[in-house]
Amino acid sequence: MDLIKKTRELGKLIQQEESYIKMKSAEKNADADTELQELIKEFNLKRLSINVETQKVDKDGEKIARLNKEMQSIYADIMANENMKSYNEAKQEFDQITGRVLTILQNSIAGEDPETTDVSDSCTGSCSTCGGCG
Repeated sequence: MDLIKKTRELGKLIQQEESYIKMKSAEKNADADTELQELIKEFNLKRLSINVETQKVDKDGEKIARLNKEMQSIYADIMANENMKSYNEAKQEFDQITGRVLTILQNSIAGEDPETTDVSDSCTGSCSTCGGCG
């Protein structure tokens, strides 16, 4: 059995997964949303302006605070965009599945039974290191 061949087969199956297709479609819609893309561009420019201002020897605290407030407002607008919401939801769904797949692979590599191991088997109780519950 060729492990690389099987891995490529798994890659193809992942790309056929409903949540993957949904995520890629949402990503395409977000990329085509000119309003969203302008907001993202504006956000990145504000972030760059903040970085430039904080690197100055003579920092202008009021300007930094104003730029931060503007950047937060733009971020709120980005996150309120329907295409961004759809993308984030689809990505979260896909991330849960890939987290589960990776956990099964990692547990199998560690010697657990590939037929029975799952996310809950490796739960440490710390959500900060978790790939998601299945």
